[in-house]
Amino acid sequence: MSTARDLLIVTLDVPGSRPVEQGDLSLALAGAELADLLAAGYAGVADDRIVPGPPPGTGDRLLDEAGAALVRQAPYESVEDWLWRRGRGLAAAYVAELEARGEPAGRRRRWLPAREDRPVPADDTAARRAAGDRWAFHEPVLAALAAALGIRPEAAGEIAAPEDEAVVAVVAAVDGAVTELEAVRQRRRVEDAAFDNIWRSP
Repeated sequence: MSTARDLLIVTLDVPGSRPVEQGDLSLALAGAELADLLAAGYAGVADDRIVPGPPPGTGDRLLDEAGAALVRQAPYESVEDWLWRRGRGLAAAYVAELEARGEPAGRRRRWLPAREDRPVPADDTAARRAAGDRWAFHEPVLAALAAALGIRPEAAGEIAAPEDEAVVAVVAAVDGAVTELEAVRQRRRVEDAAFDNIWRSP
């Protein structure tokens, strides 16, 4: 299992401090993909730019798609730009892919499509066991990305930072992008409220 799939399962199964928005999760999944590509040597980060390595051959369809989508012409793409571009609609793609593999996603998040035939999550599936083990050991990359979504291991204390500086930069970019997206939502709420007040005024 990839970090992105493990993160999706943690997001579905572990309560967070706030509801996880689909856009936030998509950004974090894009960061998880990049972290895995870095760990496997299919990419590097220099001056906040993603330097592509050899074409990926992980055998993981979505991760290979992510590697193939890297910009391969200088000056390359910033980590932040990658998150926004790759992250577009990524949460829905991972939910569909998880279910296609026989790992039910259930309806534990309000952004999941409401389908009557969607199966109830099975807590003893192989994918959930693997993700649960990684979560229980507070694996730094998974824990840091989940923390950006408001999900933290119970009684974990301070979450250890990933050892790879490039991955630390990716996690920081995810955190910044999620914060930026929430600021956009807040601004829209204020604008909508102001518009409503104009129409309600006598």
